[in-house]
Amino acid sequence: MTFAEKLEQFADLAVRIGINVQKGQYVLINTSTETLDFTRIVVKKAYEAGAGRVHVNLTDASFERSYFENVSLEETANFPKWIVAQREELIERKGALLWIDAEDPDLLAGIDVEKIGAQQKAAGTALVNYRKAVMNDNIAWSIIAVPSPKWAAKVFPQLPVEEQVPALWDAIFKTVRIGEGDAVTKWQKHIESLENRAAQLNKKKYKLLHYKAPGTDLKIALPDKHLWVSGSSKSPDGTTFIANMPTEEVYTLPAKFGVNGVVSNTKPLVYKGNIIDDFKLTFENGKIIQAEAKVGHAILQQLIAADEGSAYLGEVALVPHESPISASNILYYNTLFDENASNHLAIGEAYPTCYEGGKELEEGQLEALGINRSLTHEDFMIGSADMDIDGVLADGTVEPIFRKGNWAF
Repeated sequence: MTFAEKLEQFADLAVRIGINVQKGQYVLINTSTETLDFTRIVVKKAYEAGAGRVHVNLTDASFERSYFENVSLEETANFPKWIVAQREELIERKGALLWIDAEDPDLLAGIDVEKIGAQQKAAGTALVNYRKAVMNDNIAWSIIAVPSPKWAAKVFPQLPVEEQVPALWDAIFKTVRIGEGDAVTKWQKHIESLENRAAQLNKKKYKLLHYKAPGTDLKIALPDKHLWVSGSSKSPDGTTFIANMPTEEVYTLPAKFGVNGVVSNTKPLVYKGNIIDDFKLTFENGKIIQAEAKVGHAILQQLIAADEGSAYLGEVALVPHESPISASNILYYNTLFDENASNHLAIGEAYPTCYEGGKELEEGQLEALGINRSLTHEDFMIGSADMDIDGVLADGTVEPIFRKGNWAF
């Protein structure tokens, strides 16, 4: 396939499998100027798929950095109502939302972490209905990524400048199964495989997961009605969509107050244009009681203190070390990719879709059941070839789930 053909197939995949555009549906695309050529193809594909209206929100990395460099701390605590209104109308119209990311991992390095925290809290509070719609799969949504020069330079610093972006394109195409044959068919088979794995775990109904690896000895209790799910989701009208492309995980939620022990990261976490790395979290009765990081310590502290739920876990995800993204030995400095190369956890809000009947429950009911609520949801990677995970059944029987980083069954 030529590069142009791969771009066409990637755009088609995002539209028809990612958000799965329906006839007459409104589509909102959030992206940056770095993706403009590719976004044009996506817009064309969305209309060809029957979209009634496609709107693109374009930003630029320099815009965001200039904002934080120049506005006051007080101003970062404000959030524009027009952005809220746009998301509310999308929900009302049962629209679809696509993010096309071209992240600069170091975009906000050196920016006052208080400003970043204030902006994050203001956005989370203002967009609470939108977050609920996304977390409950009330709208179809998906995230994909394409290269930017700064991101490509971060991933492939050893290459000549002119080769960095093409190298990242090639790597991304492989992660989304583009290059040989029909990518749509490949994705359908891949999702079927993930759903089978989730079904196996749901039959077990483990009460507890015990993680062991260098720097990690962590026990995570699971609610009685927890559900393991794959990357395939359904909106209320039955439309199937893939929230993350790529995806290699099956995931569930923890019992909010049932996490104890220590966990260390194995890949950097890029959070709000800052890198957090070489960190260790200590949990007691679900809460992070100690957090240490050799890189990005201050921004890690800000993340954990964003609200009450940010000091608790909201997601438990299993990804074998032998997954295709991990086997590539590429560190992407982008959670969308790095989380699909590694077992990971998420700080903050839990997905109600990972609990039987959770989508129909109100916030207070979810909280009462020990399902964590928060304005944040940030994945961090903990998996390695040295990680073992045991599952504990209701009768106390201990079974191997992972051995040496891979599935034990």
